[in-house]
Amino acid sequence: MSTLRLILTRHAKSSWDDPAMADHDRPLNARGIHAAGVVGDWLASRGDVPGEVLCSDATRTRQTWDQIAPHLPAAPQVTLKSALYHAGPDVMLAVLRGATAPVVMMLGHNPGIAEFAERLLARVPADPEFRRFPTCATLVATFEVPTWKEVTFGSGAVLDFVAPRNLDG
Repeated sequence: MSTLRLILTRHAKSSWDDPAMADHDRPLNARGIHAAGVVGDWLASRGDVPGEVLCSDATRTRQTWDQIAPHLPAAPQVTLKSALYHAGPDVMLAVLRGATAPVVMMLGHNPGIAEFAERLLARVPADPEFRRFPTCATLVATFEVPTWKEVTFGSGAVLDFVAPRNLDG
């Protein structure tokens, strides 16, 4: 039985400077840019490098990946998935089941990503931030199944969960 690994990341902090801007188009703010880089360093230090990236097509999720990628050795190309924009857990699971690499990173939005993370795991981490899944929070989970098509809710095991504020000295 092979082990699959999922890196599940909520987009970093985005800007609300332009109230007329469509939600889909909001960019990262300076804090978000910094946090995404910190998460990229953290993933690289652990050897958690995705072979495939599935990302919402919103500006803030794409920019989150763009800030993480330079910190990783041999970062893969990102696959933009419009279905992940404000997706609920069932849609997120359906997208994940189409993945093929043994290590997959998925970038999305709350509230769906928090609920997806909680439903994927057999046991949730004790971290008080987990259920809130703050911006740029990242869960690393494993699944003891041969392919992503066989992942079900309640089948994941937590390797780690982090919020960027806990990484900044």
